[in-house]
Amino acid sequence: MEKIPTQIYPSILSGDFGRLADEAKRLEDSGADGIHIDIMDGHFVPNLTLGPKAVAAIRRSTKLFLDVHVMIYNPYDYIETFVEAGADRITFHFEATEDVDDTLQFIRRCGKKAGLAFRPETPFSMIPKYLELCDLILIMTVSPGFGGQKFMPEMIDKIALAREYCEKHGIRQGGIIKPGLSLPPFDIQVDGGINDETARVCTQAGANILVSGNFLFKQPDLKQAIENLRQCK
Repeated sequence: MEKIPTQIYPSILSGDFGRLADEAKRLEDSGADGIHIDIMDGHFVPNLTLGPKAVAAIRRSTKLFLDVHVMIYNPYDYIETFVEAGADRITFHFEATEDVDDTLQFIRRCGKKAGLAFRPETPFSMIPKYLELCDLILIMTVSPGFGGQKFMPEMIDKIALAREYCEKHGIRQGGIIKPGLSLPPFDIQVDGGINDETARVCTQAGANILVSGNFLFKQPDLKQAIENLRQCK
């Protein structure tokens, strides 16, 4: 399998909510590739977290790529709000809407990257038809809704199947690879229970973007922890 650089997106959900601007700046100074922002509505998942005003505040505090993960029903209705707040990529859940295609296309028409997330119980068979329609897939390695959960090792097979499918069918960032066309590998993100041990098995299976919250924010040296996680292969 092609060697793909690993990117680290700390989940600010595990940071200090009273100091979001400072936390965003700290992540930037520590070498993160972007900031993962979890949005929960208390319905699709049993928790309430940040909203568009928090995204806007983080946007004002950093130049880092803002990776907004919306765990809400009817995500189409909120796309413009998060675009205006400063999101660079909006990732929503396959299970949260019947308008998956329209929502992906709308995000892209807004000039942002579109991601599609899958809960652990959703079978791999639901993934391939959307790979050409989005810029990233997020394979949840815990049940969405709360930080600090234990990594689900059974998700490794799903990660590997997704990477194998992309390679077999020539699916890359920006479309299907054609003769004379060089495109970066398709982005496969994982989120939930990511630490220095689980990061290794995920990247070996084919994931190239790691979301980590509690593990990173508990480390005494955040910059070193991010770099260590990036090197877990």
